[in-house]
Amino acid sequence: VQLVESGGGWVQAGGSLRLSCVASGRIFAVDTMGWFRQVPGKERELVATITKTGSTVYADSLEGRFTISRDYTKNTVYLQMNSLKPEDTGVYYCNVDYVRLTSGGYGTDYWGKGTLVTVSS
Repeated sequence: VQLVESGGGWVQAGGSLRLSCVASGRIFAVDTMGWFRQVPGKERELVATITKTGSTVYADSLEGRFTISRDYTKNTVYLQMNSLKPEDTGVYYCNVDYVRLTSGGYGTDYWGKGTLVTVSS
């Protein structure tokens, strides 16, 4: 199973970006998908997650500025980021916690390589 993120880049404060992450491989079903971010010198932190039934969790610090969504037919998760602030700068990683494989087995805790988001003031 591979996760590939896209959509990062540079934006001025107050702007918007939309991140995408596609899960590919011998996937039968994907459970929770999510986004985490990391800045140098700090631990990776939760941004948002969405379960297979559509339940969402957001970091309290986001104040309603981000929206996570999912296309179940494409095993893709999105993160719409609005009203971006310089403190949102970081590498954003996609995560899948549990995958049922076409072989009948399963895999856990997959990560993408990350996409850099830079918000200038």
